Amino acid sequence: MKSDNTNTHEEAVIDRIIAMAWADRVPFESIEAKVGLTEAEVIKVMRRNLKPKSFRIWRQRVSGRGTKHRKRFQHRRSDQPDNDINW
Repeated sequence: MKSDNTNTHEEAVIDRIIAMAWADRVPFESIEAKVGLTEAEVIKVMRRNLKPKSFRIWRQRVSGRGTKHRKRFQHRRSDQPDNDINW
């Protein structure tokens, strides 16, 4: 049986994963580096922890967003001037 402290910690990690997954500027590669979950695993976490409609909205949002994939984002940024975002 898990203690309440362990459950609270796991919930905090899941909350952090969900927050990073919703964030436009956090690519899946960064999520993997920080918490060790691949894009497919993040999708599973989101599917299990979001309401069905929220999950569909999130999937639609990230599917067309180049910023969620570092390679696509860097390619897109190379076509644009560097004055829009300061890294």
